[in-house]
Amino acid sequence: MSGSALVVLGIETSCDETAASVVRLTPDGVATVLSSVVHSQIDDHAAFGGVVPEIAARSHVEMIDGVVRRAMAGAGLGYDRLDGVAATAGPGLVGGVMVGLGFGKAVALARGLPLIAVNHLEGHAVSARLGARVAYPFLLLLVSGGHCQLLEVRGIGDMSRLGTTIDDAAGEAFDKIAKAMGLGYPGGPALETMAEGGDGSRFDLPRALLGRKDCDFSFSGLKTAASRLAQACETDADRADLADAVQSAIARQLSERSDRAMAAYAEKHDHRLKPPRSASEAVGRQGLLFVVAGGVAANRTVRHVLEQTAAKRGFEFLAPPLAYCTDNAAMIALAGAERLQLGLVSDIDSPARPRWPLDEARALADPVHPAGRKGAKA
Repeated sequence: MSGSALVVLGIETSCDETAASVVRLTPDGVATVLSSVVHSQIDDHAAFGGVVPEIAARSHVEMIDGVVRRAMAGAGLGYDRLDGVAATAGPGLVGGVMVGLGFGKAVALARGLPLIAVNHLEGHAVSARLGARVAYPFLLLLVSGGHCQLLEVRGIGDMSRLGTTIDDAAGEAFDKIAKAMGLGYPGGPALETMAEGGDGSRFDLPRALLGRKDCDFSFSGLKTAASRLAQACETDADRADLADAVQSAIARQLSERSDRAMAAYAEKHDHRLKPPRSASEAVGRQGLLFVVAGGVAANRTVRHVLEQTAAKRGFEFLAPPLAYCTDNAAMIALAGAERLQLGLVSDIDSPARPRWPLDEARALADPVHPAGRKGAKA
């Protein structure tokens, strides 16, 4: 692509938010969010205590046109000012993914624009770059409702998996335990609020994978134990104590596995710990950076614990602005713009993918979950 700034429309419909955003990316990597519109479906799913895929897909169909119109109007631009259209192509609830990807394809065809099919997880991986100038490489903890992974991020499309969950994700554990406690939907924020003032020391929750020395996660045992304890909670004080115990247990496991990953990453990148030998060597040099992204990164306790862990290992800690932790289209637009800068565009027949690992080679060669008919899962 040319050396001028790129303006990209991003579309995100992988779960229960219909989102659109316009982002400008300069050649030197400075991203500016010109607009970001998110329509949440919380009210649509609240009665069911979780996301119902068909309801989500129907809502995306109803809302996508208006959300994109608002994003374009908020950016103050016409379609003729766009350089490309980026849309989430997976992983996610495939009915919803098809809606956003199909709309993106229609815009690209109608306006003669390049299409960039974006991995939703890659959007989370670059989301910290929406709030700060962040250079590659960095160590990433991607922690959300559906995913929990540690990755070395060397650049767009160049990421290696260091660890992943062998069963449930941290965000799923938050939501399911909150549901068992009768805290409603979405469960993660409700559990965090309930934990304020609680004393988690009352409860002894299981710790997973203690005999293993890798960076993988497991939250199913914690989820089961906490859900059983929730049945015996009779007062709000009981629930507050259990919520605090759950939040602390999840933060502890995230911290322990991240600490292992930091040790391995620091050994591989030990040159970044050494003082520069000259002023020219110091220019543009970045130390060790630990980025936490995804919806669970919005949890204050989790952020605080991980920030302390990073500091002990000599890592700088960074998380996206809160608005870009949960699902949004600005991160999709940015990932699309970075790909467009490199000339990485997609075919118009790019499929919607319910599964799409960031490190696909590792997922296929060393699967944590059976691939199944939907493909390899991270």
